[in-house]
Amino acid sequence: MSSPGSVQPQLLRIDVRSAGSMESQSGLQMLRPRIFGALLEAPGVDRAGSIAAIVIHPTSNFHGHYLLEPLAARGVSCMGLNTRYVNNDSTLLMERVIQDLGAGIQQLRAIGYRKVMLIGNSGGAALVSFYQAQAEQLTLTHLAHGAPFSLSGSDLPPVEGIALAAAHAGRARLMREWIDPAVIDENDPMLSDPELDLYAPARPLPLDRAFLARFRAAQRARYERLEAWVTDRLGLLKRTGGPQVDQPFVLHRTHAEPRCVDIRLDANERKPGSVWGDPRTVNLAANSMGRFNTLTSFMSQWSSRSQADGPDNLARTSVPVLHLTYRADQSVFPSTVRLWLDAAAGRIRNVDIQGGDHYLIGRPDLVDRVADEVAAFAGTL
Repeated sequence: MSSPGSVQPQLLRIDVRSAGSMESQSGLQMLRPRIFGALLEAPGVDRAGSIAAIVIHPTSNFHGHYLLEPLAARGVSCMGLNTRYVNNDSTLLMERVIQDLGAGIQQLRAIGYRKVMLIGNSGGAALVSFYQAQAEQLTLTHLAHGAPFSLSGSDLPPVEGIALAAAHAGRARLMREWIDPAVIDENDPMLSDPELDLYAPARPLPLDRAFLARFRAAQRARYERLEAWVTDRLGLLKRTGGPQVDQPFVLHRTHAEPRCVDIRLDANERKPGSVWGDPRTVNLAANSMGRFNTLTSFMSQWSSRSQADGPDNLARTSVPVLHLTYRADQSVFPSTVRLWLDAAAGRIRNVDIQGGDHYLIGRPDLVDRVADEVAAFAGTL
């Protein structure tokens, strides 16, 4: 943890390739796109003889990540790397995100580190799995919505190992499992079907199996309607042949996960609620998961055509994997952990962090435990 007088990370400026016109609202970022990494090096480090770690998430600012200082103190230099979409996923393309991660790895190798490992925390887990799968065997030729996309092997140098912590399985899976099926009108979040309202005051606990079956079926139906609308809209823009190739839209009410309400479902050590607070409030918030999108960013991140599924990509990798299960996590459940463990069976080691919530809030002892495990894993690579 940071403290007065502690060593401060070096800020690394990393140039990346532009994604094209209007990717950013900043003209300078479009003309000279850059990402930034905060590197905290182990004292007296021999870069050529050491391994460096990158901790990353598609949008979160990890420059102050809780593992930077503990890992450096244990001899593992660690960089918190931000992508070009830091704090704003409205236009995010996962295919560009792995390009940014590749640039960060290239930067570490350029300053002397021969070995690099990746730490995928939360939504970063699917990202690092997607990255390494493509680094080992490059298959990407198109974006999720079908537009051509070009990468070379030199863009994606492979790493020596992967650590996953509080690992979501991927954005598309989250959207399928969390989207609110009670929405009646996509343009009016206040209109709701009371028969499908997870947060109805009279909704009894434990949740009835028949209700859950209707709820999950209605979630799938809403998700499929949205994806069909996005697909049709992209087709219309393409057929029109004008300058408009994309458009923004708002997606309301994306946080209705029954497991946040009924902790007997997929049980672990968690308390009821969301990682972001009261789940009903989060569901209705003006800014929440997947709230602001473009057609193309929805397809890349949240749709069934996303190429960034975590377990599917991890299964295509060959490197050793460490999985850290935070046992009191309110958004990563035991069934999700099983997906990861099955995907890398035979080369993945799981460590349970008893009492750890999604962010390890107020638990410096657990941060130390996680750092010990990651540092020990790094020593084996």
